[in-house]
Amino acid sequence: MKEIEVATLEHLNEFAELFNSYRIFYRQVPDLEKGKAFLRDRIINKETVTYLIKADNKFVGFAQLYPLYHYGKLQRQWLLSDLFVSPDFRGRGLSIDLIDRCKQHCDETDACGLLLETEKTNDIGNRLYPKCGFELDEAHNYYNWWK
Repeated sequence: MKEIEVATLEHLNEFAELFNSYRIFYRQVPDLEKGKAFLRDRIINKETVTYLIKADNKFVGFAQLYPLYHYGKLQRQWLLSDLFVSPDFRGRGLSIDLIDRCKQHCDETDACGLLLETEKTNDIGNRLYPKCGFELDEAHNYYNWWK
């Protein structure tokens, strides 16, 4: 049975473990405590909405949303910043369930949609997102400025 819950401080330890695994997947240095502090701040300051998915009586994945605003639609848009399912639980449709919950959140908040980016080398994500109705925006380049 799959359950999806909004992450709260009560979930912080389990969420932080998943978040650390997610960061490792993207070749970041593991840092459970720093990640936990980061998540704690996001939750306390209501800067994110995160859905945790449970399978086999434990949390095994999450989708984390941050608010944006779309200049063309003149509405809120959500950035699907982070999506992760533990490797042992992949192939069960849990990512699709999380994405569907994020789409529902767009309806609940009168948002115009979801935006996401992933690495070109993320074969799983690059197959998953079009399957879930996302369109690849080939007209734009995304740039980062780091301080």
